[in-house]
Amino acid sequence: QVQLVESGGGLVQAGASLRLSCAASGRTFDLCAVGWFRQAPGKERDFVAAISRSGATTNYAANVKGRFTISRDNAKNTVYLQMNSLKPEDTAVYYCALRYADYSDTAGQYNYWGQGTQVTVSS
Repeated sequence: QVQLVESGGGLVQAGASLRLSCAASGRTFDLCAVGWFRQAPGKERDFVAAISRSGATTNYAANVKGRFTISRDNAKNTVYLQMNSLKPEDTAVYYCALRYADYSDTAGQYNYWGQGTQVTVSS
């Protein structure tokens, strides 16, 4: 059973940066693509970014491209989401998710989820 733990969220002002981490248990992390999703109150869970198993390929939602960077360290079983130039509309609970396949931007295709970390951006 894979367990995921997100960390790094917090309250920041607009324009600031945060780095989220997603630490995974288990020995097969390098077989998993990883995605970050976010959910604001009253809204659906939206795709943010994803990274392939090797880390060679990444994909971003249009509204974060150029501001957010996803990366991974397979030796540490950890995926990161560097978030720069944060905006109030980035406020949400951020979740990481794993799947034993190529990366996807569809939440329903991920098998394992973390508990989420809150990111709040004030104006």
